[in-house]
Amino acid sequence: MTDFNAQSKKAYDKKASDYDNTLDGRFTKKFKELLTAHVEVKDNYSVLDVGCGNGSLLADISKLETVQGYGVDISGEMIKVASKKYPQLKFQVAGCEQLPFGDATMDIITVCAAYHHFPDVCAFAKEAARVLKPNASLYIAEIYLPKALRVVCNPLIRLQRAGDVKFYSAQETIETFANVGFEAASVVKEGNVQIIKLSRIR
Repeated sequence: MTDFNAQSKKAYDKKASDYDNTLDGRFTKKFKELLTAHVEVKDNYSVLDVGCGNGSLLADISKLETVQGYGVDISGEMIKVASKKYPQLKFQVAGCEQLPFGDATMDIITVCAAYHHFPDVCAFAKEAARVLKPNASLYIAEIYLPKALRVVCNPLIRLQRAGDVKFYSAQETIETFANVGFEAASVVKEGNVQIIKLSRIR
């Protein structure tokens, strides 16, 4: 069985020191900008960025309001870079299936261009439901591909050995989270970016 977490860790450890100038870093810049523009954050919110990379998205969100910012990533090197760049925020190594936070502790969770790396999106959905407060929000910014392209690309992305698992439609993502007590609040598509906002209702 493919160890996607190990692949992601290896790939992003290599890119961590200069991530913003890599192909991935330049590609995901638009995702971060759009997500920052759409996230609805209030003063003193607890915000968790899952798959936080070098911490730049969380840092941008923390400029909108005074927040308690937390980031987790599978890459230890990314966490080192994030911790050094943004010492006012809290970062630690963790995967998406076991979030190191207590029940009902977060007001917002963000996932930016990382959801397609998650080996078990159902396990992540359960963890998101656990750590989010009632009526809190989850934002997932992901690559948008029409169905025909997903059919072609999904069998191929795993061959890149960079930890990519699957590209999902917005409806697939909504259905995954509906099973654990979320409802879709909005879906925004701009070019190749889709931002799905989900609300924890139970």
